[in-house]
Amino acid sequence: MNLKDLKYLVALADTGHFGKAAERTFVSQPTLSAQLKKLEEFLGVKLVERQPNNVQLTDVGKQVVIRARRMLEHGEEIVALARNQADPLSGRIKVALIPTVGPYLLPRVTQKIRKALPNLGLMLYEYQTEPLLKRLRDGEIDLGIIALPSDAEGLESRVLYQEAFMLAIPQQHPLRDKAVIKIQDLQGQALLLLEDGHCLRDQALEVCSRVDVHEVEDFRATSLETLRQMVVAGLGITLLPELAVESPFGGQRGLTIRPFAKPAPSRTIGAVWRKSSTRTAAIGEFCRVVDQVMARRG
Repeated sequence: MNLKDLKYLVALADTGHFGKAAERTFVSQPTLSAQLKKLEEFLGVKLVERQPNNVQLTDVGKQVVIRARRMLEHGEEIVALARNQADPLSGRIKVALIPTVGPYLLPRVTQKIRKALPNLGLMLYEYQTEPLLKRLRDGEIDLGIIALPSDAEGLESRVLYQEAFMLAIPQQHPLRDKAVIKIQDLQGQALLLLEDGHCLRDQALEVCSRVDVHEVEDFRATSLETLRQMVVAGLGITLLPELAVESPFGGQRGLTIRPFAKPAPSRTIGAVWRKSSTRTAAIGEFCRVVDQVMARRG
């Protein structure tokens, strides 16, 4: 048994298809199938149920995959540890951001990070919180940028910045006459929200829980930009995080933005990573640059 065989098995578990698993691991399909059969012979158990157009792992196969992921993660960490001894701020670092942060934070920090860490290659991804945390624990990414607090059991975390929520309303909305919005002003309003799975949805509901607002059930947006367009169309109001308001699209025609009265509702954005990560030096420098950029903004 070797790490390559385990990598083939994990790829098959992820794709559910021999051909796709072979593509992912850069081998031919017959080679991958043969190696998995050898792995089954070595272990003395059947790992895969092979049926036409239907590939499934056996119960023991599923248990093996869980442990194989851990072994592959540790193997990658051993390689990274050796490489990082020469220059801990070189190589690639895989960073994932939630969709309500990535498009608005990255334009502010990417060039600064590139300048401060010229030998560090950024690989950027975008996932909702739960898939992001799963990929982080599975070793597929090195660093996650999410809203805190979250289910970060077994992970390290640190706060990066706070951002206030602001109210987005159609241009001709009655609340436009108010310079500052109180939560009570939202009483009876139609609230537009993101679809399930976005942490911003839960945060907006929490902010509005003290008053009687009703969600527009017929419309749920997949992104903040779609949500913004729904407000412009007069379908309701919504809450936007401050960085999204300050983006190039924040002041578009037909949209009115109003701040909340202090203390304004806000969210905490932070970084999370595995306690066992070998990229802690690079992660620390990445976070330091974000800290600096966001501190200057305030």
